[in-house]
Amino acid sequence: MLSLQGYYDGTAVQTLEKITAKKNQKLIITILDEFIEETTKKNSTSARGSLAKYANTALWEEEGTAWEKTAGEKYGNA
Repeated sequence: MLSLQGYYDGTAVQTLEKITAKKNQKLIITILDEFIEETTKKNSTSARGSLAKYANTALWEEEGTAWEKTAGEKYGNA
């Protein structure tokens, strides 16, 4: 038997650590009279989009062909 910590986000149960359960494996869920702080969940930053504020949208057009341009310059295929 394994014990995990987690919380209910209003829609689904979220575990605070990686779960190793298999599909259709039975669980025992105990609801405590303790709460986590909302700020704890909201302050956790995912890597996705974390650098978006530094993006230079003017360079997006060039980004699409950057690899081909660099390879052509290096190997003389341009």
